[in-house]
Amino acid sequence: MSVNGQAKKKPVSVVDYSYVRKYTGPIKAVICDWAGTTIDYGSRAPIIAFLALFKSHDIDVTEVQAREPMGTEKSVHIRRMLAMPAISDKWQKIKGRPATEEDVQTLYKEFLPLQLASIRNCGDLIPGWLETVDDLRGQGIKLGANTGYNTEMFAQVAEVARNAGYEADANVCATEVSQGRPYPYMAQAVMEKLGVLEAQACIKVDDTETGIEEGLNAGMWTVAVALSGNANGLSHEQWSALLADAQAAVAEKSRRQMALSGAHYVIDSVADLPAVIADINAKLAAGVQP
Repeated sequence: MSVNGQAKKKPVSVVDYSYVRKYTGPIKAVICDWAGTTIDYGSRAPIIAFLALFKSHDIDVTEVQAREPMGTEKSVHIRRMLAMPAISDKWQKIKGRPATEEDVQTLYKEFLPLQLASIRNCGDLIPGWLETVDDLRGQGIKLGANTGYNTEMFAQVAEVARNAGYEADANVCATEVSQGRPYPYMAQAVMEKLGVLEAQACIKVDDTETGIEEGLNAGMWTVAVALSGNANGLSHEQWSALLADAQAAVAEKSRRQMALSGAHYVIDSVADLPAVIADINAKLAAGVQP
């Protein structure tokens, strides 16, 4: 109250208005997942390893069960599989007790050589990725990557990718941050390595729902790939062998599944990425934010 008993007016410029700062420049960085996004069509390598891991303990798991936690750090993946009622019941029946955290760590150690072997056997780049890389680098766009693999697994992936002609400008593994996906820390760490300031100038590309959630939590544009990754689950050879009607049915299911991830865009594979970047650049120039 003022001295004369009248209410003191609030400064209009401070209270009644807010100002929004918008990034209107072009995309500066694309951050991709590895398996199922830029390499290993159908994201087969992790699945082959998980199936073999549980089979070695006389536990048969389905691909659907093995794929459900995809995108997470691999010990988290194992922990979530063991928590599934169908798998935990089998474990209890065979082992005579519930799975423990010690079991998770033991399985993780057993998983490592299986994963390294399957990475070597599933090392083809996604068709069209090298052409997309040339297009993006021609625009001055930096290429980052992150992964649910640990550093040893990633070293194998990186070697296979280099032999095929691709190397990311920066990479971060789930074991290098305090929390993996869906937390945004891996994507943010890649931004730091690339020297990119604005999250709005970055695109996160992934074939899993948790990878898309990571990008959204980081404030980035997000692009989900439907056919080359986890939602499809078929190798390129298996996919190519399908008849047209079967391909159409699988494609519709995969696109619908990835649309539910909340991604800004859903594409079939990274071969379709340049058109998406052009559209995002137009939106950014018009002031649209992710």
